[in-house]
Amino acid sequence: MILGSDTAPSLSGLPDAQRLPGVLSRYREPNVASSVREIAITLGAFVALWAGMWALMQVSYVLSLLLAIPAAGFMVRLFMIQHDCGHGSFFRTRAINDWVGRVFGVFTFTPYDYWKQTHSAHHAGAGNLERRGIGDIDTLTVNEYLALSRSRRLGYRLYRHPIVMFGVGPAYLFLVQHRIPLGLMRGAGWRPWISAMSNNAAIAIVASLMIWWIGPGAFFMIHAPVLLLAAAIGVWLFYVQHQFEDTRWAHEAEWSLPQAALHGSSHYDLPVVLRWFSANIGVHHVHHLASRIPFYRLREVLRDFPELANVGRLTLPQSLRCVKFALWDEETNRLISFRTLRARLSSNAPALAKAAP
Repeated sequence: MILGSDTAPSLSGLPDAQRLPGVLSRYREPNVASSVREIAITLGAFVALWAGMWALMQVSYVLSLLLAIPAAGFMVRLFMIQHDCGHGSFFRTRAINDWVGRVFGVFTFTPYDYWKQTHSAHHAGAGNLERRGIGDIDTLTVNEYLALSRSRRLGYRLYRHPIVMFGVGPAYLFLVQHRIPLGLMRGAGWRPWISAMSNNAAIAIVASLMIWWIGPGAFFMIHAPVLLLAAAIGVWLFYVQHQFEDTRWAHEAEWSLPQAALHGSSHYDLPVVLRWFSANIGVHHVHHLASRIPFYRLREVLRDFPELANVGRLTLPQSLRCVKFALWDEETNRLISFRTLRARLSSNAPALAKAAP
């Protein structure tokens, strides 16, 4: 089915997708006390766990590493608060959102203003085949992939390999690309560079102070595993939000932002604890419909519009299947795997050979 077409599924009891952003706007008002509480709990727990890892290093580094798992969870949560600040949804005042986001960007190794621009571009064009390439996972159509040379196909397959996507990729993104945004945000002038260099300087100051206090070995042995694990979790969450079999992509003429938001973003229905650590970002279709809703109010939307809970719903076990999807098939309007494409080409080969002169 094509986005924005009359054949898109209707949901009885829900307003039309075009009207949903306006309907959901009443959930946009942040609660300052809730926002401050979320910051205090998340930042306080992260600092405490970081200090706990340092203390446990005196006993056993293995025990210290066990705390890296919850510490990474709280770093993901710090990023989600920064993410909401980028949408202007965590506080009523833009300046407060921006400065909280910039401060948290030091913890998450993310240049806030640069990331805010790329993420806005992602929201403005998610699911649009003509607007790929900024703030999203690179996705080729079947025809685009088949038109590539053998070496470039191999490059795309490597990029899509789970070890690269969720291992090498997150490390590169946060340790290299966020440090030096080469070739990104063309036409934006010096703003991406100013954001990245300011973030680099702040990280260098904080890291230098921590190294002076506890030593370089202890600092890197604590912070590196926490950052890399949090980065991998973050990339996984972002991946699952749009890279699922029944997601929606369309060309510009057939594309509609509300339809793309509703049917091109998943509802990643995680267990309660993981839902809390990921700050409800799994309610991603609602987030794309109304990005100004603070994460602590997203569950209110599902409570008031229960039919939204089953739109694009993925459970944790179901989400693991998403790793194999890598190509947008314009014939079936769904993501397919390399294996599916290979099987299709093999089944068509005898017919093509027979038809050849």
